[in-house]
Amino acid sequence: MITQGVRIATRCDACGGVLTRDIGQFIDRGRLWWGTEGACQSCTVAWCEQDSGSETPEEIRQALLCEHGPARLRLTGPETSPVSVLRALRELRGLTLTQAKALAAELKSTGLVGTVVEMEFMAAQLWQHSVRSVVEPRPR
Repeated sequence: MITQGVRIATRCDACGGVLTRDIGQFIDRGRLWWGTEGACQSCTVAWCEQDSGSETPEEIRQALLCEHGPARLRLTGPETSPVSVLRALRELRGLTLTQAKALAAELKSTGLVGTVVEMEFMAAQLWQHSVRSVVEPRPR
């Protein structure tokens, strides 16, 4: 399982105490998941939320990107067929041909940027369509 998370301490709106939030994103059984849970150290405020889908809430993405930095997904090898890349992107993302061409050009030139989990998820999906890629984490 590929996972990435961050713990954030904020102020509890209910009592003013310290609210600890655990935020994460992970791949499980071929699906991209995200989750957030929180608990106040001073009162009964607590929650746990988890979901899957193609889009992680931006608040969760930004917290992960801020803590861990972005990762870059690039195509590997010049032998990758442009048709295979376009087909994979259209199927995986539900893109129009024009959108897929733009994304394929970005993937081939500078690479796509996102959280490590998002880029690993996309790399695995591309691999299923015989499109080889590599995820490069941001150097620290």
